[in-house]
Amino acid sequence: MVKKLKNELKKAIIAQEELIDSLIASLFIDGHILVEGLPGVAKTTAIKHLSQMLDFKFSRIQFTPDLLPSDILGGEIYSMQKDEFYIKKGPIFADLILADEINRAPAKVQSALLEAMQERQVSIGDKSYDLKEPFLVMATMNPIEEEGVYTLPQAQLDRFLMKVVVNYPNNIKDEINILEIFDKKFSFKKFSKVEFFNTKRKIEKIIPQKETKEFIAELIIALRNDKEISVAPSPRGSIALYKASKIVAFENSRDYSMPSDVLKFVKPILRHRIVLDFESEKTPDEVIERVIKKL
Repeated sequence: MVKKLKNELKKAIIAQEELIDSLIASLFIDGHILVEGLPGVAKTTAIKHLSQMLDFKFSRIQFTPDLLPSDILGGEIYSMQKDEFYIKKGPIFADLILADEINRAPAKVQSALLEAMQERQVSIGDKSYDLKEPFLVMATMNPIEEEGVYTLPQAQLDRFLMKVVVNYPNNIKDEINILEIFDKKFSFKKFSKVEFFNTKRKIEKIIPQKETKEFIAELIIALRNDKEISVAPSPRGSIALYKASKIVAFENSRDYSMPSDVLKFVKPILRHRIVLDFESEKTPDEVIERVIKKL
């Protein structure tokens, strides 16, 4: 099912393989994804099409400076007719949520969303409401905006399973393909929720080898000891690599994951968990590559 979903998405999404791979992987291993990219690179299109194929409830939240936590979570509303309060649930109560331009909202709104992501529940009034499975948040950020934006703290970034950086297509063929599919009305293959959950359970049952766990631990410790890194990945990074190795093994028809399976998602999982020393002239991706080559 994982490969079929990817093939269906690639009909409508051109030259964004890392986005497609990371989005689908995050969905199956209970993670959330942060996407940094310029406007018009199919971020919204990808998650909308995915929700249609799986018949999942989709919700889009446009983050703005005047947004309130209750605009996301919901709140207690007074009914004059019944002379009582009732609960109105917010857009967070969906299967797939697009948090568009998350860095445009102030810290209290970002925290409300990120707490819901982490705890998988929302408190409204004196009651708590579970956010049922599946539950995936895809947050987007525009990298060129500087005015009217609020930086996501490192501790909040760490709650995203993956960070994907998407760019414009850089060759003529891809740009032509985008134009060719523009007027097409796609008829995507539909997948049942039963099929989704069966696949998810199979992925969960995959057992990483001892060597896989050792490789993950060695990589994380090497990053923590690297002189160019001032803030290194937390244990959440180790767990994310562990979980991601399972879906790679599943795609390769194995019931165990190997150290090589860790490498597919190593950059999306670790790049936002690293803060480089101010004297470093490299990117997080380049430092990750260098450390892996030494192992």
